[in-house]
Amino acid sequence: MPYLLKTEPEAYSYADLERERETDWTGVANPQAVKNLAGMKKGDQLVIYHTGKEKTAVGLARVQSVNLENPREPLVHIVPLRKLETPKTLAAIKAHALFRDSPLLRQGRLSVAPLTQAQYEWIAR
Repeated sequence: MPYLLKTEPEAYSYADLERERETDWTGVANPQAVKNLAGMKKGDQLVIYHTGKEKTAVGLARVQSVNLENPREPLVHIVPLRKLETPKTLAAIKAHALFRDSPLLRQGRLSVAPLTQAQYEWIAR
């Protein structure tokens, strides 16, 4: 299942992930976002989205592993795949019918949001 992960680029950007080649996705507090993290499986597709001033999907990543020893703080290890050739802005996402019922738009402050495969493919192209 694909997911979108939001991050403040000043705190941790997609360029940071590319430079480091891997990271543990941490700092998630919202109960629904934690539940979404805990639902991830190895190989799941990820979209990295910069919040703040950018409000843009900027890169793709993949779940490398998931450790659920502490269900309140799932440890999800991710690796970068590629920077998006055509980043998708929040305005473009909002304008597309694919996202009409998406938690990404219905719960704007949700930092880990599930995507449909069609949504992922639209962002990734």
